[in-house]
Amino acid sequence: MSEKGCSNSGCTKESCEGCPSKKPESFLVEQNIYSDVKHVIGIVSGKGGVGKSMVTASLANLMASKGYRVGILDADITGPSIPKMYGLHGPAQADDEGIYPMLTKNDIKVISINLLMPDEEAPVIWRGPILANMVKQFWSDVIWGELDYLFVDMPPGTGDVPLTVFQSLPVDGIVIVSSPQDLVRMIVKKAYNMAKAMNIPILGIVENYSYLKCPDCGKEIAVFGQSHIEEIAQELGTELLGKMPIDPAFAELADQGAFEKAENPYLEKAFFALRK
Repeated sequence: MSEKGCSNSGCTKESCEGCPSKKPESFLVEQNIYSDVKHVIGIVSGKGGVGKSMVTASLANLMASKGYRVGILDADITGPSIPKMYGLHGPAQADDEGIYPMLTKNDIKVISINLLMPDEEAPVIWRGPILANMVKQFWSDVIWGELDYLFVDMPPGTGDVPLTVFQSLPVDGIVIVSSPQDLVRMIVKKAYNMAKAMNIPILGIVENYSYLKCPDCGKEIAVFGQSHIEEIAQELGTELLGKMPIDPAFAELADQGAFEKAENPYLEKAFFALRK
């Protein structure tokens, strides 16, 4: 590398120090000595409100139903929702060896800030560096045991926590979640370009809220407008892993804390992408 400037076209640094595409080994955090996680998959989006947690939990359920050992790391520290979806309540147990994740009824291991706080409804009012350190601790201090897949439910955007996950955890790939609105191309590209800058593989895109199926006639209604996700995926050279409709049954199971019962037939293509 020339000392005159960074070769990354998106970087304006005069050297590689501080360049977001640089991922030194020293940034990687050691996992807990009692953990053996084979694959780390990030679930991301360029904006909030697209159902990342729903997709994360659906993918976790899918892989667990296929016989894989699965965990969910809830990295959305200020807006955690995974424990509520599965009816989990803390406190999670801990000892000198580390923190033990809680187990859903379909044997998915889960850790979240809501499982560590005395009051799960109390707001987390922390600055970015503290949030980032907590995510690192979810990797280094939690005893995950043997897992085939650990899904990381990211907060929206491209800020401190996604950056920390990409730099500190051995992420094997990401799934980008979007919704069928006019600004989706920009949203998807933000997440896509961040992953590319960090040299993280993009496994594909999942579109949530694609349509509403009429319960009487079965007609598909494009509530949020016509989808363009196929052409966006083609433009970016990545796969479309599924189009999830607005399904009241999913929301009801999440509200009941029984999301382990959710079977999502719209993500079968994602199963093959995860197995690559």
